[in-house]
Amino acid sequence: MKPFLATVFILTVSASIRAEDLESKRQTVVNTPGLVAFWDFVKREPGGEHRFTAHVPGGSSTEYPLDVANYVKDYWGQGRAASYADFPLLGRGPFGQAVRIRKETDPNFRPFLFVPRSRLHDTPLDIKGDGRSVSVVVWAIRESGNHALAGIWHEGTDLHQKETAGIRKVERGQRQYALFAGLNKAGSACGHVSENGASSFLNKYALHKCNSLGQSPEVPADSSDDVLDRSWHCFAMTLDHQRDELTGWLDGQSGDRWLENPSRGGLLQSAYNAYMQGHWHRTPGKQPGEDPSFPEDQFYNPPEDHPLSVKVLDESSDQRTEQREYRFTKVNVTLKPSADGSFTETTRDLVALRLNPWWYPHGIYTPSDDGSGGPFTIGRVIHSARTVGFTGWIGGVAVFDRALSAEELVSLTSLATQ
Repeated sequence: MKPFLATVFILTVSASIRAEDLESKRQTVVNTPGLVAFWDFVKREPGGEHRFTAHVPGGSSTEYPLDVANYVKDYWGQGRAASYADFPLLGRGPFGQAVRIRKETDPNFRPFLFVPRSRLHDTPLDIKGDGRSVSVVVWAIRESGNHALAGIWHEGTDLHQKETAGIRKVERGQRQYALFAGLNKAGSACGHVSENGASSFLNKYALHKCNSLGQSPEVPADSSDDVLDRSWHCFAMTLDHQRDELTGWLDGQSGDRWLENPSRGGLLQSAYNAYMQGHWHRTPGKQPGEDPSFPEDQFYNPPEDHPLSVKVLDESSDQRTEQREYRFTKVNVTLKPSADGSFTETTRDLVALRLNPWWYPHGIYTPSDDGSGGPFTIGRVIHSARTVGFTGWIGGVAVFDRALSAEELVSLTSLATQ
């Protein structure tokens, strides 16, 4: 065979093997039980606008084509319209293609990909209500930021702050479920769910969230192909309604993460207060610090039936202080001995909250109709602060209507590294 023909033959065979490999990886996702939708950014509409569409189970009524918008223009009336040209393509990735979420410098330009509420309401993607589990998996390279990757998470535009001055379209939060690139722990896999679409524990923000122990590094989005090929990470969140657990997973690993001293924990100080208010509410008599008007549905009291460990911190003839570790909490309890040798609790303080997994005993927010629910968005979410958020490459987004197992997430992680 002549050298030129041999080269063409080798390249053709190599391309064929590569295509078969990508299809095999794609089918691994498609064949994972519980799949609702999987965007690989390769599959597109055959005609019309050629929008990205999702792989969906047979018989589905929609393939969830992705529209494009600049939410600042839609809600503030500022900035230009967005288009597919605002999402550069990599030409490679875990499944053969990836879109770039850029570090936009124009404060009036925050583009995202999305499925409008009118096209997803009451479809399998609209996971909501009691007794529902969900998993979101995103294969990504994080350049910067810690905000949203994908999900139904319209944060609302109703917060009173400088960014909302002059806003034209005000809407309350319409949060259901979403995966973030860390939030309070940048680079971790952060799952977020909401039971009411709005805020938690009387804070202005929604605070039911988890953080994987692992954290992804920042990688310049314009790195060489070799660097990018080595930099893919698999971010995932699972909500298991049977265990009441929300868990973040990075590259198939969850890890235990605790927040020590939550009374000084920034936003999660609100969760500390919700715990203490619930405890005081169940204690006879009005306790110091108790707020009788605190709504009972916002108490945060994970189960503490049986401690996993007990450590005596201090002991004297008339008092003993223990630290008790439970599945989701660590508490310091002061006990007073009785004449019969038993002990009576006199004070209790929450000293640590588990962030991964996070205890979540609620259902998922159920919008009343397609006019009161949020869209499914990729790359960004609608929110009052208008910050840049996550930047980098996204090479795949998958949603499942059940909690994936650790073994399944390890398998899905391997697709980015094979």
